[in-house]
Amino acid sequence: MTLKLTLRELAEDDRPREKMIQKGTQSLSDAELIAILIGSGNRQETAVQLSQRVLNNYNHNLISLSRSSIKELQQFKGIGEAKAITIAAAMELGRRRAAQSENVVQQISSSKAAYEVLKAKLEDLPHEEFWVMLLSRSNKVIDIQMIGRGGISGTVADVRVILKLAIESLASGIILGHNHPSGNLSPSNADITLTHKVKESAKLMDVAVLDHLIVTDTSYYSFADNGKI
Repeated sequence: MTLKLTLRELAEDDRPREKMIQKGTQSLSDAELIAILIGSGNRQETAVQLSQRVLNNYNHNLISLSRSSIKELQQFKGIGEAKAITIAAAMELGRRRAAQSENVVQQISSSKAAYEVLKAKLEDLPHEEFWVMLLSRSNKVIDIQMIGRGGISGTVADVRVILKLAIESLASGIILGHNHPSGNLSPSNADITLTHKVKESAKLMDVAVLDHLIVTDTSYYSFADNGKI
């Protein structure tokens, strides 16, 4: 018979739920927070110990953990489909919370401001996505839309879709943005070609391409700042 140690069966000092109630959420370690999500461990480990083992596998890097698929999480003994889904859902909520907090930015005055908005959409992703930020004449954000999603090494963006969004939203300017999951900030030849193609096409519609950002989890590359647009 396989025994699972639940949080209720732990010694009082090792119960993360009780600790959260008594001392607050900030008093808990990452492993304790994950233990609350999964609820129980396995025959050899408590929920906290199992969570610690999962974190050890990712060098305690929550960004790396958030990139894991449900199938990858299920590779850990004691993490079944239900627990893997719970962890993945919690990570996605964290991403969405970050994205909503950045939506308070009303006006884009620099590449850094644009990066903060796009980072909330693009960080932690294991694949590439292409987004367009639609701006008013005073550079206030009208909308932000994803227009392409690809694999690890690339994505496809349709110039016609970009222009359609700009025209429908009555945008005066746009900022392009996509991520490089590899962490490499250097623009590829395809990135440069697409940027120039969008810029020239948008000019015919009296829409300015203000920048194109390549985003990683820690930094960004701005075409405008580097004189490439």
